[in-house]
Amino acid sequence: MGILRMAAEGGAEGSMKGSHASLHPPPLYSKMATVDYDSSADPEMDLTSDEELEREAEGFKEQGNAYYVKKDYAEAFNFYTKAIDLCPKNASYYGNRAATLMMLSRYREALEDSQQAVRLDDTFMKGHMREGKCHLLLGNAMAASRCFQKILELEPDNSQAQQELKNAESILEFERMAEISFEKRDFRMVVFCMDRALESASACHRFKVLKAECLALLGRYPEAQSVASDILRMDSTNGDALYVRGLCLYYEDCIDKAVQFFIQALRMAPDHEKARLACRNAKALKAKKEEGNKAFKEGSFEEAYDLYTEALTIDPNNIKTNAKLYCNRATVGSKLNKLEQAIEDCTKAIKLDETYIKAYLRRAQCYMDTEQYEEAVRDYEKVYQTEKTKEHKNLLKNAQLELKKSKRKDYYKVLGVDKNATEDEIKKAYRKRALMHHPDRHSGASAEVQKEEEKKFKEVGEAFTVLSDPKKKSRYDSGHDLEDDDMNMDFDANNIFKAFFGGPGGFSFEGNSSSGPGNFFFQFG
Repeated sequence: MGILRMAAEGGAEGSMKGSHASLHPPPLYSKMATVDYDSSADPEMDLTSDEELEREAEGFKEQGNAYYVKKDYAEAFNFYTKAIDLCPKNASYYGNRAATLMMLSRYREALEDSQQAVRLDDTFMKGHMREGKCHLLLGNAMAASRCFQKILELEPDNSQAQQELKNAESILEFERMAEISFEKRDFRMVVFCMDRALESASACHRFKVLKAECLALLGRYPEAQSVASDILRMDSTNGDALYVRGLCLYYEDCIDKAVQFFIQALRMAPDHEKARLACRNAKALKAKKEEGNKAFKEGSFEEAYDLYTEALTIDPNNIKTNAKLYCNRATVGSKLNKLEQAIEDCTKAIKLDETYIKAYLRRAQCYMDTEQYEEAVRDYEKVYQTEKTKEHKNLLKNAQLELKKSKRKDYYKVLGVDKNATEDEIKKAYRKRALMHHPDRHSGASAEVQKEEEKKFKEVGEAFTVLSDPKKKSRYDSGHDLEDDDMNMDFDANNIFKAFFGGPGGFSFEGNSSSGPGNFFFQFG
C-alpha cells in the first residue's frame, strides 16, 4: 500500500521507473544476496500504473455510491476517503464526500471538501452548489450568494441556484431586521427573524445564540436553556452558548451558578463583553441585595429601603430578582407605614412576575391595613386558587368577613371610637355625639341641616344600642347580621337619650308625642 500511495502522490509512473533505472542487480557470486534479493523492488515488475490506481479509486467510489444509496453514510464516507487517498486530484470524489458529510450534518468538513472540489475544477457545478449550501446552512449568506451567482454565470437557467440565491437574500434581510429590532429591544421580533433564518441556516450557531439570548430576555428561560444546551452538546467551548446559559441562571435568580458560567465563557472568549458585563452586574446585585437583607434583619428599615432601591437600578432586565427586590422593599415600606408605596411596589413585583405569591400576600395585607377590603379579597382569591392551603383559606375568609363588615354602618366610626374601645369610652363618646346631634339643638337651623342632624342622632342611638350591649357587640364584631339573628333592633331615640342622661335632673328634649323633632322612633336597617 505504501508503494501505491507513493505512486498516487508522485504523479507519473515514468518518474518512478527513472528513479530505479540505475539500480544494479545483486552480484551472482553471492548466494545469500541472491536469496535476499527482493524482486518487488523492480519497477518493471510490480509498480502500479496510474490507470490501475484510477480503476481502484473508481471501484471505491462505486462502493461509496452504493452505501450512499443505502443511507449508510458512515461507510460511504470511508470509501470516498479511500478513493481520494488514491486520486487526490479528482474533484468529483471530494464532491461526493462533501455530499456524504452534509448528510452526516458535518457541514464545516463538507464545506472544506466542496471548496477543494471547485479548486480542482472551477466548472464543477455540484461542487459550487454544495459549497453554497454549506455556507447557507452555517449562516454565511454572503458567501453562499457568491457560490450561487457563480453557478448562474455557468448556467443562467439553473432553477435550484436561483431559489437558493433567494434563500440567501432572505437570510440577509432577516439578519438586518433582527439587528434593528435588538437595538429597539423588540426581542420577540428578533426571535421571529431568527426562526425564519434558521429554516435555511439550521446549523448556524450564531443565529441560535441570538435567539436564545432574546428568549432569556423575554423570560422564556427553559426555551433559551434548551437552545444553548443543544449548541454546547456539539461545541462545549462555545463562549456565546455558555454566556446564554449563565444569563438564564442569572435571570432565574441563581446568581452563584450564573457567575460560574460567565467566568467559563470568558475563559473561552476573553473579549466577550456581554459575559463580562453580566458577571459584574450579577456580583453587584447579589452584594447589594444581601446588604439590604442584613439591614432589614437588624431593624434598620430606612437603610434597608435605600439599599433595595439602589439594587433595583443595577439591571432592569433581571425580572425575577427585581420582582423580589420590589417585594422586599414593600415589606420594609409596610414597617415604615408607607402603605401606599408598599402596595405600589407589590404591584410592580407582580407585573414582573405574575406567579409571585409572596407579592400578592404582601399587597393583600397592605390592602387590609388600609381597609381596601375588596382589593384584599381579590388578591387572596388569586393566592388561594394557586395554592389551596389552610392558611390561605383562612386569610381569604377573614378578608371576606372584613369586606362584609365594611359594607354595614361602622358604629365605631359613628361614635368616633377605636374598635378596642372600653365600655366607659363608648359611653363618653355617646354622651358627646348625642348632645352634638340632638335635633332640638339645631331647631333654628335650615330644614336641610335639621334633616342631616336628625339622621346623625339616629345613627348615634343605633351605634350605642349595639356597642353598649355585650352580646350585640360581640355578634356585630364577628360580622353577623343582627336582624338575621332575631335580635330586637327596634328602639326609641328619646328613651335611649333619657335613660342615659336621667330624668328631670338630666337633659330632656321633649316634643309632641306625635310630631316634631323631639320624638324619634326608628328601626335598625
